[in-house]
Amino acid sequence: MDTLTHALSGALLARATAPAPGPAVIPLRRRIALGAMAAAFPDIDVVVSLGSPLSYLHHHRGVTHSLVMLAVWTALLAWLCTRVWRNDANKGLGWRAYAGIIAWGIGAHIAGDWITSFGTMVFAPLSDWRAALSITFIIDLWFSGIILAGLLASWLWRKSRHARWPAITSLAVLCGYVVFQFVQQQRAIEFGEQFVRQAGLRDARVSALPRPVSPFNWMVVVETEDRYHYSLVSLSRREAPRPAPGAGFLSRLSAPYLPRRQAQWVVAQRWGVAPQSADYTLAREVMAHPQFAFFRWFAQYPALYRVDTGNPHTCVWFQDLRFFTPGRAAWPFRYGMCRESGAEWRAFELLSDNTTLPVY
Repeated sequence: MDTLTHALSGALLARATAPAPGPAVIPLRRRIALGAMAAAFPDIDVVVSLGSPLSYLHHHRGVTHSLVMLAVWTALLAWLCTRVWRNDANKGLGWRAYAGIIAWGIGAHIAGDWITSFGTMVFAPLSDWRAALSITFIIDLWFSGIILAGLLASWLWRKSRHARWPAITSLAVLCGYVVFQFVQQQRAIEFGEQFVRQAGLRDARVSALPRPVSPFNWMVVVETEDRYHYSLVSLSRREAPRPAPGAGFLSRLSAPYLPRRQAQWVVAQRWGVAPQSADYTLAREVMAHPQFAFFRWFAQYPALYRVDTGNPHTCVWFQDLRFFTPGRAAWPFRYGMCRESGAEWRAFELLSDNTTLPVY
């Protein structure tokens, strides 16, 4: 989830849990600001991620997003607050006074990333396993809008003794919205399972990924041993959209998602079309290479993008279907390996069709 929405969620939690004013209570404005900063804090790991093309994969949503490390970050940030507001110690505002709202903010961030497709390493540094519910798109305008509405209503009623109830109501609506998204995901999976039965596919695994603009927009993926079938569907539409010339960005972004009865299934190969082909053999060789372990760990739906053969380089490129979003300017996280004739394979990131970057 985007950092701004994380910060807003922390501010909303801070407002909803604010106690009545008192001498040993954090001032409300400071409390809301701390909630926002604590909820944004885990994304500080993007600084470490700038070190190399693989740093983002290995470190983003790692130790700063970990439930194991939550108490450590809470204690550290709470102690920093006591250093910033030294004079408040006389009012009884020790580190424990700050710890609660900081823990709520960081916890909200972890939960917000957990419900996306990218996932988060909740047990780092003990484990690099990524937990991902895949029910909310990384930028969800409805999700952010519910938070903003709660904050705005709380501000409008700020002089009322019931001023925190709009924030509490907003949190309840937000939880209901996430449950609603989960229900839509199950509907999308049911649609995929129907396709599996009709196509007579065996040992197929069906999943569904959220897509932008609407909670009814989904990418349904049917995974078999050597290929993927995927479809962009809208669970609410009865007719295919026809965006007018000059339609807005959101309309164009949502247009590819078709009603279920008009759904189109696309096939993506894991290794290439023909098992006896040279491309197929190269793809299997590269995917099994020890230096390509990072991509095997990271990719949820690894599929062959293309094989470049020339003089002197041969390159095999893979992409993760998890990040396919029509209307997006670029497809992120395309990786592969290249070698010259007789030389060893080396890992690269494909930034564009003609630009690559070594990953080591």
